[in-house]
Amino acid sequence: MARPAADKPRLAVADLGALLAPLPGRAEATTRIAVASTLTVLVAAMYGTPEAALSAYVIFFINRADRASSIALSLAMLVLVSLIVGLVIVLAGLTLDNPMLRVACMAVLSAGLLFLTSASKLRPVGAIVAMVVGFGLDELGLVPAGELATRGLLYAWLMVAIPVGANVAVNLLMGPSPRRLAGERLAHCLRVAARSLRDPAAQDAALASALRDGVQPVPGWLTLARLEGSANAADVLALRQATASTMAIPMAVEVARQPDARLPAACAGAIADTLDAMAEMLAAGGYPVDIALALPDAAALPPLQQAVAKSLRDAIELYAEHDTAATPPATDAARNARAGKSGGFLDPDAFTNPAHVHYALKTTGAAMFCYLLYQQLNWPGIHTCFITCYLVALGTVAESVEKLTLRLAGCLVGAAAGTAALVYIVPLLDSVTGLLALVFAGTWLSAWVASGSPRIAYAGFQVAFAFYLCVIQGPGPAFDLTVARDRVIGILIGNLVVYLVFTRIWPVSIAGRIEAALAALASQWQQLIDAHQSALRRQHAASAMALQESIAQDLVLARYEPASVGASPAWIAQQRQRLRVLGAVAGHLFLLAERFPGDPAIAARLHALRTGEAPAATAEPSTERPDEPPSAAADVADGDQARATLLALVDRHLSETRQAAANAPSSHAQT
Repeated sequence: MARPAADKPRLAVADLGALLAPLPGRAEATTRIAVASTLTVLVAAMYGTPEAALSAYVIFFINRADRASSIALSLAMLVLVSLIVGLVIVLAGLTLDNPMLRVACMAVLSAGLLFLTSASKLRPVGAIVAMVVGFGLDELGLVPAGELATRGLLYAWLMVAIPVGANVAVNLLMGPSPRRLAGERLAHCLRVAARSLRDPAAQDAALASALRDGVQPVPGWLTLARLEGSANAADVLALRQATASTMAIPMAVEVARQPDARLPAACAGAIADTLDAMAEMLAAGGYPVDIALALPDAAALPPLQQAVAKSLRDAIELYAEHDTAATPPATDAARNARAGKSGGFLDPDAFTNPAHVHYALKTTGAAMFCYLLYQQLNWPGIHTCFITCYLVALGTVAESVEKLTLRLAGCLVGAAAGTAALVYIVPLLDSVTGLLALVFAGTWLSAWVASGSPRIAYAGFQVAFAFYLCVIQGPGPAFDLTVARDRVIGILIGNLVVYLVFTRIWPVSIAGRIEAALAALASQWQQLIDAHQSALRRQHAASAMALQESIAQDLVLARYEPASVGASPAWIAQQRQRLRVLGAVAGHLFLLAERFPGDPAIAARLHALRTGEAPAATAEPSTERPDEPPSAAADVADGDQARATLLALVDRHLSETRQAAANAPSSHAQT
């Protein structure tokens, strides 16, 4: 499988072009963010609320792919901020005349909220809430009277309430329903599989993307569709089965791309035509049922090609049909029960993992240093350094170092664009309409970058942040370059302080996260092999492929860590090789698990992949089927041949890996 641009250690110009290329839904999501941010600026200008730039920036954090989760996240954030601002109003009476107590309250509340950001479901918006609290308490120090302090806190609440209202309104009007997104995502995966079948030698970046995260968000969208009423229970059940079947199709197609497994043109064309027809039904809002797939000359195919064709035919003919005849074993039922249980508000390791406390203290320390810095310098124009600390803090050294480059690049690009707009465009504007058009254009471009790969998304966020702080200086057009200069300096100071704190104090290596993810990946594959229910097996396949991509991204980040903190280059190379081999044999292992669930030979190969040892000899699986007619004997024989062929291909890849490991130096993760 070819390496996607996002997985490459260093990005070339051509890779940037690939990361900025249009993707399904990207333009629509970008337009929603631009409209919501522009509407936020309009409302802030109408009512003269301060910090309109921050209000517009909040949109980037509360907008999601579908309307249901966008609205739910927006309202949840508004409720949380309302409660926190109410608490701050209570504290205002105690801290208004006591600067030391006010700073202490700011630090304590910040640390508590940031702990929840790291260790709970508050993660998506917790840092924004902490920033709003800090901003509100900061306002208390700028006013001489209690009434004005209360007004300042209400402005802090409006700083979130306005973008929340704008985001809800825009998503009600323009946001796609989760049911529609689910159908479109399934249709996209089927179209990609059809193209790969017709041209197996072509570049497989789209197929690789479909394997990694093609169906991963679909179950969540179906749950939201049921809650908002855009899909009934029967449709959701059928689409869940369709999601599982969709995962099986790209897995089989990936195997069919290999020279030994390529299907004849007539057979591949028939399957591809069927997949395209199914995709049309899904894109139109329905789902296919009662599919009959006739494959020419399928019986004459070699064993490996027969295994691929059978896997595709089974997934297509039972695409959205729930197998009520199959009774899952007790182990599968237990796994289903565990999977159905959602976790609590706090993470399981919330009070045992010191990293959560360290993150809260480091971010709070950086923010308070910046707060005291601009207070002591009497330079309020750089107050953006305080805000920046909440927006850019990350958990590991690798993320901090890698994202620092993106932040600085994005900040400089946004500042340059904002300054150019102040010099050449804003002086020509004579109304708020022109300012709104300028904000819309800048937001659209930065949101396009922010909605792409994680390798470049942070740059898009920083472009928007710097651009807003330069251009949005009040309720109307203004072109004070001093304001823009001070705000950009504040952003740079905040980024530098966060970088120094997170790389010098309690540095956290990403190697620990990689090792935990590798253990979880092995568990996912073992559960996939042991599962006897096809839907559960395919769910594990989707989770395993998504986790594999996450590990690959972390290994890319690991190279940013200094030697004193991170893993050795040899260890990183070893894990890369292990993932590469797993990617090469994933389709074969999946086809084996589909045909022979629980086969100890598959588990032996998985163990060999983890340990680097030769797979142990295992007994042949039982092929006796007392409930099958004698005519099935030929199918059993073909299945045995396909099993032997697939196992031989897996063994070949494992042998190459052992030879490469024998020539490589000993390596381990540094601690």
